Amino acid sequence: MNNSKPIGVFDSGYGGLTILKELVKELPTHDFMYVGDNARAPYGSRSFETVYQYTLEAVRWFIYQGCELVVLACNTASAKALRTIQQRDLPSIDPAKRVLGVIRPTTEVIGSLTKTGSVGILGTSGTVTSNSYPIEIHHFFSNCKVYQQACPMWVPLIENGEADQPGADYFVQKYLQQILAQSPDIDTLLLACTHYPLLLKKIEQLLPAQIRVVTQGEIVAKSLSQYLARHPEINQLCTQSSDLQFYTTDSPAEFERQATLFFGAPLKAYHTDLVVKMDSKGL
Repeated sequence: MNNSKPIGVFDSGYGGLTILKELVKELPTHDFMYVGDNARAPYGSRSFETVYQYTLEAVRWFIYQGCELVVLACNTASAKALRTIQQRDLPSIDPAKRVLGVIRPTTEVIGSLTKTGSVGILGTSGTVTSNSYPIEIHHFFSNCKVYQQACPMWVPLIENGEADQPGADYFVQKYLQQILAQSPDIDTLLLACTHYPLLLKKIEQLLPAQIRVVTQGEIVAKSLSQYLARHPEINQLCTQSSDLQFYTTDSPAEFERQATLFFGAPLKAYHTDLVVKMDSKGL
């Protein structure tokens, strides 16, 4: 540990880098520390308890590194672990720390983007099963109709370098047809997985022109900026030297090779096993 207090950004693998890329654009002077739990990815098909335990390990690790604020840049972790960590774990670990997710910022605005009041959610099986998006959207837009579709083949396609290949067309078209078959009124589709922006061009090519596709990066980045403006006491604790640190629970060399595709620039990664020394606060 040192005097650096970066904003922690966590994902099960590479996808959160699409969020981090937008966070860096929005908050260019802030320090960020990214961890991808690649050794245990994907999270999408894992149980609630497993995702919770993995995510809690990461949160403890970030806090041990000095992070005052952690962003779960993973829809599955946000859906399956965020609320429990906020309500049950943080008060005993350190009530001054903050852990935020990607679902609430997105659901606060998604209903304002649809003209028909019908929104489609494309996500992992875990995110869809959690029902987090319909629940949260209805908090802010009670009359909005929400339809969901799990897309279990999209992440493997992306991580195996097939996103731009003709072979991916079948599975992209398959899930788009399934979500649109649920309602002819859907005019807005949310990519509720941080991997999915890498399929954006292909998705847009296969959709009717009147359907809007929404990605989360810019929404989450703007929301975090506004959060820090509302909470200057937290913002003042976050160091600002434009420093970026990257960690993975798997091979740093492989992470560096794949991560460029998501982050849009070369990076240097280091290994971590997410183990921290326990102290009196339970860290």
